[in-house]
Amino acid sequence: MNKFTSLSTIAVPLDRANIDTDAIIPKQFLKSIKRSGFGVNLFDEWRYLDHGEVGMDNSKRPINQDFALNKAKYQGAQILLARENFGCGSSREHAPWALEDYGFKAIIAPSFADIFYNNCFKNGILPIVQSNSVMDELFALNDIITIDLESQTIQTNYKQYTFDVDKERKRRLINGLDAIALTLQYTDEIKNFESQYFKTYSWL
Repeated sequence: MNKFTSLSTIAVPLDRANIDTDAIIPKQFLKSIKRSGFGVNLFDEWRYLDHGEVGMDNSKRPINQDFALNKAKYQGAQILLARENFGCGSSREHAPWALEDYGFKAIIAPSFADIFYNNCFKNGILPIVQSNSVMDELFALNDIITIDLESQTIQTNYKQYTFDVDKERKRRLINGLDAIALTLQYTDEIKNFESQYFKTYSWL
């Protein structure tokens, strides 16, 4: 998992509430568990004008010119703005996989579905909760936003906001530690335990 310390980028405004995981990555794209290759189908039903299926050449599909992700000024953006209850619906981890594969590193919204919120941290995405009034200000900004995880701040050209994040989750993001990397920190201890365990229970 990549380390997250800070980023400065324009934010994609997705001014909708209750965006569920099937909208984030539709069910027909859930056949793979490789964690990669999902970005081209992120928000597939809103992003394209036809019905998407696995194996299609997305470069030849008709796009929805009015959808934010398809607008030139938002290309390369790494921050997504949304409304209440982002990531609701099923618990599919493919949703943060698709967001991360597309290039998003942070999502700012008034609230998140619990399972999706937890899955974001596991996949290197920082979900930030802000009030509806702050979200209104960020949606109206349409400019560069800087997020600094160490100081837990969101900086715009006009104002600074703060956000809360669990201390341990913050540590893991800053150091790029997913569940496997966390376990590998204790490799020596695990080997020592196994050695002593099988000496004591040699018949196993």
